[in-house]
Amino acid sequence: MDNFMTQVKNLAQSLYPCSAQKLDYDMKLHFLENTSVTCNDGTPAGYYMKESRGSRRWLIFLDGGWYCFNKENCDSRYDTMRRLMSSSKWPQTKTGTGILSPLPEENPHWWNANMVFIPYCSSDVWSGASAKTDHSGYAFMGSLIIQEVVKDLLTKGLDNAKVLLLAGSSAGGTGVLLNVDPVAELLEGLGHPGIQVRGLADSGWFLDNKQYRSTDCHDTISCAPTEAIKRGIKYWGSVVPERCRQVHLGEEWNCFFGYRVFPSIKSPVFVVQWLFDEAQLTVDNIHLTGQPVQEGQWRYIQNLGIELRNTLKDVPAMFAPACLSHEVITRNYWIDVQVKGTSLPRALHCWDRSLQDNSRSNKAPPKGCPVHLIDSCPWPHCNPTCPTIRDQFTGQEMNVIQFLMHMGFDVQKMAQQQGMDPSKLLGMLSSGS
Repeated sequence: MDNFMTQVKNLAQSLYPCSAQKLDYDMKLHFLENTSVTCNDGTPAGYYMKESRGSRRWLIFLDGGWYCFNKENCDSRYDTMRRLMSSSKWPQTKTGTGILSPLPEENPHWWNANMVFIPYCSSDVWSGASAKTDHSGYAFMGSLIIQEVVKDLLTKGLDNAKVLLLAGSSAGGTGVLLNVDPVAELLEGLGHPGIQVRGLADSGWFLDNKQYRSTDCHDTISCAPTEAIKRGIKYWGSVVPERCRQVHLGEEWNCFFGYRVFPSIKSPVFVVQWLFDEAQLTVDNIHLTGQPVQEGQWRYIQNLGIELRNTLKDVPAMFAPACLSHEVITRNYWIDVQVKGTSLPRALHCWDRSLQDNSRSNKAPPKGCPVHLIDSCPWPHCNPTCPTIRDQFTGQEMNVIQFLMHMGFDVQKMAQQQGMDPSKLLGMLSSGS
């Protein structure tokens, strides 16, 4: 396969008219035509783009980066993370990685698509539709930014697209769930019903579960997920998809949680979610620092995996490895993680194929091409293809056994519970079976 990929790449380069010069792989910054749609601080919003003239496939990626939900924590975000609220210091170009990479060896099925990256500068989980006011001090226009980018792209070739994949990670993953149907409706309304709009939500499927330890809602990190969103929605002037809004009138915050919004989404959506998501554990007040994890926390972590698995069981297309991590589709190791022997790019390719076949006839997905992939082993990193874990203080890489020991995992006790010999359990852990 690697050899084949090399040949494909060599062929592509030799056919490329300027293969003698360095190929220009970077995405370039464009600001929105409509200057009234802005970042939090009123600077123009925009997007990075790399055209691929021969392709009718478009990938629009929504960046992530948490949120802020009142004047106080937005002010502090502005002081410490200004690039997430302002475009004043954005670089002119950006290099695509993972699913945005133009290299077939890093991105086997989408390398040739038209790539668009929308930086996150609205701090509203891509949901806001309100201009700057004296009261809020900031504009929250995440949902409008997406709509304007799509309109601008129609003049740059998107009007000729076959498939538009709206992808995103973390807050951008939740942004996909909130915006995939509105984007499909926008294109239809502008006279482009032929473009197939699909969603790819990475690490944005959060649970409105009970925290391990309840804390007051001071800042983004300590605030329980539902509480932060309830406050945010009012502050941001959020819009949620119409069908979800109808189901949850007066309680629109429900639409920010994957398993609650998913049943009302009409567009095909592929969900990628680590079973032990670090951002979820953070808002649930499990902080994996140097101290060993107490038994209650360990149980809470395992339980999170079970709860998440339950919310995903009716999602037809998804990839959910039992790893402790956050975000994956723009990481260069995204091709290495497997669930039941299938990698994520392969699963997405199978999903693409099943959607193509379905539009022709209602055939089952191609044989040997699975799209519903979820780990069944019960604890973090029981899948040997999980990304490497590093000790948060030393930066040293850890193997599964070191990690479990570091988490205060008692191998003797666990072996007893499973009714097996401790050395056999250690062998299974290290081989990841």
